[in-house]
Amino acid sequence: MTAFFFALVASFLAATGARDQLLVAGLRARLGPAPGLLVVALASAVATAFLASWFGAQLSQGMSRDASTMFVALAMLLAAFECIWPNRTPRPQEPTRSLGAIAIVLFLRQLTDASRFLVAAFAVALASPTLAGLGGAIGGGAAVAIGWAAGDALESKVPLRKLRLGLGLILAVLAVWVGLTARGLIG
Repeated sequence: MTAFFFALVASFLAATGARDQLLVAGLRARLGPAPGLLVVALASAVATAFLASWFGAQLSQGMSRDASTMFVALAMLLAAFECIWPNRTPRPQEPTRSLGAIAIVLFLRQLTDASRFLVAAFAVALASPTLAGLGGAIGGGAAVAIGWAAGDALESKVPLRKLRLGLGLILAVLAVWVGLTARGLIG
């Protein structure tokens, strides 16, 4: 259950203010409360979370404990970088109404985001890829659902940039600490 809870909380926090959540919020503001958009966003969040956990499971098969801990540190560092990197993606001016096109864009954005890096890391470190995938799916799904529900109000009500910078800083510090632990330099 540890993998489930860690993945759920980490993926929700890492997906808050992320490119996928902002895209869903922007599309919802322009297309209206289309339930198809919510279904596509949730399906993509679930698929990418389980794909990340499957990837983590494949990696963990040949890793020692120290190597898996170092992988967690690297995944956390990548997640920190993704959180800190400014999101300058322009909102679609004339968004497509094609759910297939929206699904492809969301899937590709989510595949390499901080949330999925963390799900893969928990699948490796805690040797429970199914629970990590389930937690990541629920956390990532909740984040895009909030984006869908809030629409344009999301960015005006929540200081997302500051939140992402703070999360990125915390992840970077944790990544260094975990990496030093894996190398036997502390703890």
